[in-house]
Amino acid sequence: MAEQTFTTAQTARLLGVKAETVYAYVSRGLLSRTRAADGRTSLFDAGEVRRLAARNRRGAPESGPIETTLTVIRDGSLYYRGQDAAHLAGTTTFEAVTSLLWTGKLDDGATLVSSAPVRELACAVVRPLAGHARPVDLLPVIVGAAATADPLRYDVDPAIVVGTGRALLAVMVDALPSHLDTGPTEPLGVRLWAALTAREPDEDGVRALGAALVLLADHDLASSTMAVRTAASTRAHPYAVVATGLGALDGPAHGAAAETVRRFLRGAAELDDPMAAVVERVRDTGDVPGFGEPLYPDGDPRATRLLELVRTPGPVRSTVDDLVAARPGMRPNVDAALAVLAEAYDMVPGAGETIRAIGRTAGWLAHALEEYRERPNRFRPRGFYTGAP
Repeated sequence: MAEQTFTTAQTARLLGVKAETVYAYVSRGLLSRTRAADGRTSLFDAGEVRRLAARNRRGAPESGPIETTLTVIRDGSLYYRGQDAAHLAGTTTFEAVTSLLWTGKLDDGATLVSSAPVRELACAVVRPLAGHARPVDLLPVIVGAAATADPLRYDVDPAIVVGTGRALLAVMVDALPSHLDTGPTEPLGVRLWAALTAREPDEDGVRALGAALVLLADHDLASSTMAVRTAASTRAHPYAVVATGLGALDGPAHGAAAETVRRFLRGAAELDDPMAAVVERVRDTGDVPGFGEPLYPDGDPRATRLLELVRTPGPVRSTVDDLVAARPGMRPNVDAALAVLAEAYDMVPGAGETIRAIGRTAGWLAHALEEYRERPNRFRPRGFYTGAP
């Protein structure tokens, strides 16, 4: 296997310096440089760069970029370990993608199955709450219950964490109140479907739901993922890591935005002229929920792919299509696509948030696995005090 190398830009970013400083390090013998096949591009040994970065930090809090092998957003596309997430969605199971994120191998035979005792415990804990709580509100309770039943929860050995992740994702879905009878060994998408809608599952709907889980499995260093990595840096166990992610995801500027978008689009669909709702919203707040994503100026590929797979027509879908046709610069983001999915299949309130939370749990655990290999407590910034003398 060829030795890993970094380009000048990657090296400068990891070291937190300018490109000129990288070349100064070369002249001082701190880094060695080779040329790529094109004869022009400079390449630097990844091991040397990492060692120099660690030496420069000398125990200081992490302040530069966080190195990850998991996810990158590049040229308008989202990639998991080098594979296009939009291509994986609808063609690969969510179970296989969890394996890709956790182990680096796309395992089509991967399964997510919970143990009967843990499943029964979690169901008993959430039962008194189920009548007045949305599915997403029950997830932290399920995670806490599962943690109490796992005597190995503090073991962060990679193999143990992967096993924990498989069982945890399964029980997070299996312990949710179900509208339909499903077995604990059916695909996770089928079991989640039963928790989100009373409609009988159909092939297109389940495929779209599974694709949504894949598309939302990770998204670089989103706010909840940074919270997760900070928790993992303290060597918090995987259940605590996921609970941390769920807490951050619950913010209206993050995961909870999905329900806001759904309500807006449903209200717009009830008007004779949906564009009137857009005009009013822009006048009041300056933005339109469900449209635009700064990380994808030319359009959110997650939304594009999910909307391709939701084939059931409905008022909200028609509204999204009409708004895009009337104003081509309006590009739906993944929250709008989740709203279309939820409305198309009569899913319960909070369905979009639940889908995002279940999908993103796979990414959170992948980031925890990476963080467990780093030095502990590396995220410890100091405040810049501006209070009373």
